[in-house]
Amino acid sequence: MTKAKATITTVTLNAAIDKTYYVPVFDKGKVSRAEKVLATAGGKGLNVARVLKQLGHEEVTATGFAGGYNGQFITSRVKEAGIRSEFVEIPGESRLCLNFIDGRDGSSTEVLEPGPVVGEAHVEAFKQRLRKLSEQSALVVFSGSLPGGAAPELYAELIALARAAGADVFLDSSGAALVRGVEAGPSFIKPNEDEIVSLLPEAGNGDVREGIRRLMAQGIPVVAATLGADGAIAGAGGRIYRVRIPRIEPVNTVGSGDSFVAGYAYGHVRGWPVEQCLRYAAAAGSANALSETTGDVDPALHRKLLDDIAVEAWPD
Repeated sequence: MTKAKATITTVTLNAAIDKTYYVPVFDKGKVSRAEKVLATAGGKGLNVARVLKQLGHEEVTATGFAGGYNGQFITSRVKEAGIRSEFVEIPGESRLCLNFIDGRDGSSTEVLEPGPVVGEAHVEAFKQRLRKLSEQSALVVFSGSLPGGAAPELYAELIALARAAGADVFLDSSGAALVRGVEAGPSFIKPNEDEIVSLLPEAGNGDVREGIRRLMAQGIPVVAATLGADGAIAGAGGRIYRVRIPRIEPVNTVGSGDSFVAGYAYGHVRGWPVEQCLRYAAAAGSANALSETTGDVDPALHRKLLDDIAVEAWPD
């Protein structure tokens, strides 16, 4: 990784203000009073960007769409974090994503707004911006849902554009955006178990390892399926890896998958072996789960957790 190509650019097309409410008791149909409220610039790509900075990657750029007063909050928080902000301004209000943590058992209930609708002119303006950013980047990470008005194949188009400009590409999405995006051949994807089934409906047997093998055979170099408290299963170079994480008492697991992506990206652009990238990724995901804030990793805790991550090649 040369200095000229050290930048990692994260793409959040449906950015949000992530608000986490800690309530002693959260019951349906009743009034709940929050003891504490935390607000961050959110959306999956912004979680990735923030964690990359916390892990020590200095050159991080965040782009996507931002609208209204919520959009101003998002971009201001991005800049405060030392991340270069390259958002395209659109009409309407960027969304709110609400997460309610029940103090009785730590369970999480999320309510996610759909976000504003983007028009064709704004999509074209974003493509022009992405082309320039990709020319300056070692890696572009596409994360999260597509905004209203965007075609399902938009990620595939953007992946092709970024790669043509000289950047490597990661994709972490779901639904039709993931299915169509995979057709463009990103270097890394991070589906969960259910998303693997949606990518390979003909598989039918729910075998995660078989699904990963099939995706690698389709030309995806690295496929990582995160399994929550059970760690992850990943495929790279034709091999399957089992990633085991320590047992922890999670505080807020939202953003742990994004932190996993950030950890893997950190190692990937440095040319680390896949086992080392997976260990770094899993430690980042676990560290995030121990923070009250979404997409937040304490560097000292991350370093400590690294010793407790086990990455083993699965026997064929």
